[in-house]
Amino acid sequence: MLTSLSIRNVVLIEALDLSFSGGLGVLTGETGAGKSILLDALGLVLGDRADNGLVRGGEDQASVTATFEFSKLPDPIRTSLSDAEVDLEPGEPLIVKRRLKADGGSKAFINDQPVGVALLRDIARNLVELHGQHDDRGLVNARGHRALLDRYAGGDVAAVEQAWGKWRKAEDALAQARAAINKAAEEQDLLLAHLTELAALAPEAGEEDELAGQRADMQKGERLSGDLIELQRLWEGSDSALAGLRSAARRLDRIASEHPMLAEALESLDRAVIEAGEAEDKLSRAAELLAFDPSLLDRIETRLFELRAAARKHNCTADQLPAKMIELREALDAIEGGEAQIGTLERTARESALDYQAKAEALSVIRAEAARRLDRAVAAELAPLKLDSAKFHTAVIRLPDDRWGAGGMDAVEFLISTNPGADFAPLGKIASGGELSRFILALKVALAEEGGAATIIFDEIDRGVGGAVASAIGERLARLASAGQLLAVTHSPQVAARGDRHYMIAKSSQGTVTRTSVGLLDAAARKEEIARMLSGAEVTAEARAQADRLLEQA
Repeated sequence: MLTSLSIRNVVLIEALDLSFSGGLGVLTGETGAGKSILLDALGLVLGDRADNGLVRGGEDQASVTATFEFSKLPDPIRTSLSDAEVDLEPGEPLIVKRRLKADGGSKAFINDQPVGVALLRDIARNLVELHGQHDDRGLVNARGHRALLDRYAGGDVAAVEQAWGKWRKAEDALAQARAAINKAAEEQDLLLAHLTELAALAPEAGEEDELAGQRADMQKGERLSGDLIELQRLWEGSDSALAGLRSAARRLDRIASEHPMLAEALESLDRAVIEAGEAEDKLSRAAELLAFDPSLLDRIETRLFELRAAARKHNCTADQLPAKMIELREALDAIEGGEAQIGTLERTARESALDYQAKAEALSVIRAEAARRLDRAVAAELAPLKLDSAKFHTAVIRLPDDRWGAGGMDAVEFLISTNPGADFAPLGKIASGGELSRFILALKVALAEEGGAATIIFDEIDRGVGGAVASAIGERLARLASAGQLLAVTHSPQVAARGDRHYMIAKSSQGTVTRTSVGLLDAAARKEEIARMLSGAEVTAEARAQADRLLEQA
């Protein structure tokens, strides 16, 4: 609920800090005192359009801060804040601030975090429900009527939502499967041709790198072939360097025992023979690897060209060609086995549709019965509110198939007829301002606060009525407020007397400066204000006595 409201430099309000509590709070004051300014200021934090005409003359900016506290933050508000990445700790109050500049533009904040005005409008419907002379929100908006009736009826809307989601999922899966099969069938010849071509090519993973390496080696061999031939000539034959080393080693071996130096020389010569032998082996292997074969090189280059051309054709790498073959086979297999899959998906979709329709039909029956109960409950409230000739009707309308949804098969709208024999029409179209507010009050009482916001404000709901009707309005406002928080801007002493807290709005002038102030009245001041409302400018003893009686009756 709304626990505090701080206003700075809004039109006639220079500085105002108000605290609120649960129950019924009434705001009174003489005509022109500035009640509309208070509501305009509150409208800023609820996301209303920023009008720089609200900035007090001579000031650079205006600001309004509203604090809301909840035992548990409503789920829609929590979801909206989470989606907007606004952090709010459990139990932390929700502080909404709007700053308005005199030269245009505004900024919005929630708990000191900058936010867009759209977020304020999004959460506003769960913060404050305002009903006044030009009400175009809340219960007047037909978009919320079905949800209100469902909460009043107690039907299992969640089951219908789940069944709808399951049906949609099944239909989407069926549509996707059909689209895939149709696309594959259209391309079947092309798929088969591609698969045949790749099967003939028989690509292998890693083949491109291996072939590229072989080609590089052969190209090197072509450049080094002259040097390799000459080296092979130096190391081969009876007069080669290696043969000479071996012959010398044999001769030295026969005389090495004659002197230690000869033995050491033999060891060195043996090592040279071994190293030279290893060098010969490496040269031989290198020659084999780098052997240049023009025909083999041509075959390798042809194979590389074919692999890379196929990769470009299928928009993949050469290593991915084996996987592309598998993909093509699966696409062709899907065409052959697709009908069986489609049959299974069709059965699932049919069963899901029947389940949804059964649950939605059951919900429609519950809605129709609840609509009749609601009509009777509202009708019982109309006569005491001086709406004797009016009638209320909850229309539950079956929608065409293409408009069914998660909320079921029905549209719901609250309709009224204000005169005998007149046709029913939407709430906001045929009721005058005062009638509309009283209709809404009757509906709110009948709904027992189903779907209401944290705070409800009625702006001059008692305009044009008095006596018993005003008393009936006050009694119903108090009844509604007993379960939460309700603020009523009123000219009726009967309504004012019902308040748990009474605020007085006053306007004062000092020279050329005019200010609006709001104060919480104590018991004595409250009696005096109700007496003024009863008698006018001059408060009489009789008016004070009548004020006492109203307060006692309340």
